[in-house]
Amino acid sequence: MRSTLSRSRARSDFSKSLVGFIVGEVYYAVDIGVVSEIINPLPLVQLPHAPEVVIGVADHRGDVVPVVDLRRRFGLSPRPVDRRTKWILVRTSERTVGLVVDSVTEVFGTDAESRRGAPLLGKGDDIRGIEAVHRVDDRLVFLLDVERVAAPAMELDIEGADLRFATSPGIMEGE
Repeated sequence: MRSTLSRSRARSDFSKSLVGFIVGEVYYAVDIGVVSEIINPLPLVQLPHAPEVVIGVADHRGDVVPVVDLRRRFGLSPRPVDRRTKWILVRTSERTVGLVVDSVTEVFGTDAESRRGAPLLGKGDDIRGIEAVHRVDDRLVFLLDVERVAAPAMELDIEGADLRFATSPGIMEGE
């Protein structure tokens, strides 16, 4: 199943600038401008000595894409992959990275009045990577800074990696 968001498709409604998703019980979003695609999980190759939140790399259309599990990134326990589990492929300044999310909710827009500054929670603010908070309907949606959230994937040296031996079809522990 391919996403409705694709680099090859033109956006028809520029007021819809955020891609929403859920991790755990919390609503998050990323700027639509950094999203390449939303896809179903692919087979993974686990890399030794990779940061714990980087669950492996995948071959996506000939590119080696590191995959960051946002549940792990945010200190949540892993959960089994189901039909709602998606990867949001985002472009960082260095490479495309897959972000594992529990489900994708919607593409939506906000106005300047709904935007609030990121809450300062102390230790771990850099790991959370929250850029801002929006009030959407009756819920808070946390806008993520993709560069900070995907930072552990930037540590990997994956140029020229050979993915022919991908044997890990699951993306969470226990599979």
